[in-house]
Amino acid sequence: MIAKLRGIVDFIGEDSVIIDVNGVGYLVFASRRTLSMLPAKGGDAGLMIETHVREDHIHLYGFADNAEKQWFNLLTTVQGVGAKVGLALLSVLSPTDLLRALAAQDTTALCRAPGIGPKVATRIVGELKDKAAKLNLGPVAAPAAPAAEPAKPAGKSKKASKSSADVNIDKAPAEPVVDDSVVMADAVSALVNLGYGRSEAFGAVGKAAQQAGDDKTIDTLIRLGLKELSA
Repeated sequence: MIAKLRGIVDFIGEDSVIIDVNGVGYLVFASRRTLSMLPAKGGDAGLMIETHVREDHIHLYGFADNAEKQWFNLLTTVQGVGAKVGLALLSVLSPTDLLRALAAQDTTALCRAPGIGPKVATRIVGELKDKAAKLNLGPVAAPAAPAAEPAKPAGKSKKASKSSADVNIDKAPAEPVVDDSVVMADAVSALVNLGYGRSEAFGAVGKAAQQAGDDKTIDTLIRLGLKELSA
């Protein structure tokens, strides 16, 4: 079983990539999210792999991080959600978005994926809500920030030095991306420690996250979650 591949990107298609590993090209199917994180042709790339062996084929499915891989395996346990539909869901919803959608029982968000109708979306929420609350997803990969331009050689004119300074300001490091799924998981754990069931705590935190908007701190989620649970 192949669990991981690292090699040179040879070709990127709409739903797959060919990774050249020591002269052998592996066709790997992936979500648009994962494909968007890959370097251009000729770049070095590594993917976590899920191998599906069937009577008529062997398919490799690639993921940028463990969270996406776990969601793929979880989604494909639902009747009506095969590998293709699972990748379609992961193309329109990140692992964090999926966590929110299940917590809030938001079937509309799930229906954004091709191949997902209201019936299947309802089935996904019903079957996976409790399972998703127990997932330990770990960090979620995010697209890398653009590389800063190389420093200008010393000895340039004052005008060149000013231009270089302007570039450095423009290329200042972006603020780190906070993974909402980690904050939500911590809030769920806090509510469970207060005596609430994991499933009801998960649902309450999901609704709290919707209400909180951009203010998704653990304190805010716990406060709003308790309000939901006491309603």
